[in-house]
Amino acid sequence: MESIGIVVLRTIGMYFVIFIILRSMGKRELGEISIFDLVIFVMLAEMAVISIEDLDKGFFSSILPMIILLIIQRISARISLKSQKIRQLLDGKPSIIIQDGKIDEKEMNYQRYNMDDLLINLHEKGIQLVQDVELAILEPNGKLSVFEKKDHPVKIYSPLISDGVIQHHVLEQMGKDEKWLREKLKKSGYHEIDRISYCSLNKDGTLHIDESNLNK
Repeated sequence: MESIGIVVLRTIGMYFVIFIILRSMGKRELGEISIFDLVIFVMLAEMAVISIEDLDKGFFSSILPMIILLIIQRISARISLKSQKIRQLLDGKPSIIIQDGKIDEKEMNYQRYNMDDLLINLHEKGIQLVQDVELAILEPNGKLSVFEKKDHPVKIYSPLISDGVIQHHVLEQMGKDEKWLREKLKKSGYHEIDRISYCSLNKDGTLHIDESNLNK
């Protein structure tokens, strides 16, 4: 009976420990699970089970590895906020699967994303034909974002600037270069690229600019 009581207490205690850890990781962790997040969640679950089953192991020594995982996650999240390269390394980056109604089979093969997966996702979004898709992007979390063609389709591009970093591959898709972007920014009164958190092209050809306020 004593061992049963310990198991019950450990289960309740571990529930609150994991609850606190998940809340400490931030809302993003609960809404979007990347590969890095998934690894941490799996490890937390395994540690919790071992803690409950192994009664010879002290409770504090059981939650210590969980606290270490939390510290690792917090540090990596902090670094990824500052560095786009680290963020892409941990979470991956979006992949264009369809552009102008044409499927990029090479990218699909690289992402291990088959045709059935693509068609199912398109059908779930109410799209029957691939040629009706202006742009389909496979997000780092595995979701497929689809932009359907309109009567007067407008080319949709990813951000020109993200976290103060110019997205040169996007400029190449547009047939533009960094000089063109800097001139557009200067006309809008912006001279420091690293102070811009987000910049994209509006439908009318003007720039949408969101300046970072972290250093203000």
